[in-house]
Amino acid sequence: MLSKTDQSSAMDNFTVLGRIGAGAHGIVMKARHKKSCKLVALKKLLIKRPNEGIPSATVREIKILQTVESPYIVKLYYVFPQGLGLVLVFEFLGLNLSQIINNSKIDLNESSIKTYMVMLLKGLIYLHSHSLMHRDLKPDNLLISCDGRLKIADLGLSRIFSAEGERPYSHEVATRWYRAPELLYGSRSYTQSMDLWSTGCIFGEMLNRSPIFRGENDIDQLGIVIKVLGTFNEETWPGAKELPDYSKITFPSMQPIPLEEIVPDASKEAQSLLKAFLVYDGKIRVEADTALRHRFFNSHPIATPLKYMPKSEELFGKTSPDTSQSFENNIQEEFDKLKDLPSSLVIPK
Repeated sequence: MLSKTDQSSAMDNFTVLGRIGAGAHGIVMKARHKKSCKLVALKKLLIKRPNEGIPSATVREIKILQTVESPYIVKLYYVFPQGLGLVLVFEFLGLNLSQIINNSKIDLNESSIKTYMVMLLKGLIYLHSHSLMHRDLKPDNLLISCDGRLKIADLGLSRIFSAEGERPYSHEVATRWYRAPELLYGSRSYTQSMDLWSTGCIFGEMLNRSPIFRGENDIDQLGIVIKVLGTFNEETWPGAKELPDYSKITFPSMQPIPLEEIVPDASKEAQSLLKAFLVYDGKIRVEADTALRHRFFNSHPIATPLKYMPKSEELFGKTSPDTSQSFENNIQEEFDKLKDLPSSLVIPK
C-alpha cells in the first residue's frame, strides 16, 4: 500500500506553474516534471466520498484513456493518489481550438480549417471504431500540441456505444451550443451520430469564427436550430414524435435558411459538408469516415501542412525543451513506483 509519504513524493516530482482551469470535480494545473523539465497538465480530482470509491465518470475517463492509442487523442501518462483525490498526468497542450478561433491575429482560412477537420475526424474515427461516443465535443475540448496537431481531450462524459440499445444514456450531455437535436428533445437512445452533429457545429464555428447555434437555454437552442434547418416532419425526421420531450415543446412552422446565409464566406464545398453534418435524423447524418472522403478535402485550396499550422510557442513563446524520450523514461520509472495503490483507489485496466 502507498503511504502518505509516498503519495507526497509522487507530487514532489512536479513543480506546479499555475492553474489552467477548474470544474465541478477538480482543477487542472500546468506543471513541470523536475527530472526532464517537460511540461505536463495535472488534472487533480477530489474524491468527495472516499468510502464510496472513485466516481464512475472518473473511472470511465481513466479506463478509456488507458486503452486509446491515437495521435489525435490526448495522452494520459499515469495516475497517482494524492490526499483525498487522484492526480491524472497528461501531456501538456498549450492551446485549444477555441483560442485559435477567437484570436483575430490568426488567419483561420479554409486551408487551415481542412487540416483541423482532418485531425478531428481521424480522432473521431478512432473513437467510434472502438465503440466509444465522446459526448462533449466542443472547441474547448480540442487541444493543440506544440507541433500544431489537434487532439481530442476531456473524455469524462464518454460512453461505450451499444448498437443493441441495451441501456439508456443520459440526455444531459454535450455543451448546449453543440448538442444534437435528439438530445434537446430528451432522447436516451441516441448513437455516435450525436458526435457528428457537434463536429458540424465546430466546423461552422471555424468557418464563421463564432458559434452558429448560440442558444441561451435548451428551448432557445432548439428554436435556433429549427429556425436554421426549418421545421422537420415525419419524412425528414422519422420517429421524432416519439422522443420524450416532443409534445412538451411547440414551435411555429418555419422554412429553412439557406446555408449560404449562415456561413456566407464559406466555399460551396464547405457548405455542402456542413449540410451533411447538420441533419435532424441521426440515422442519415454523415459518419466520420464518410465525411473525411467529402470533396471539400480535395478541393482548392489544399489543406495547410501541419508544420505551418498555429503553434502555442509561436503565440506564447517556447515553454519546454524537446526532451520527450527522457520524459517518457522518467514517467515510466515513476509509474513503476505507483503500482501498489490503495485498494479503494485502484483503477482497473
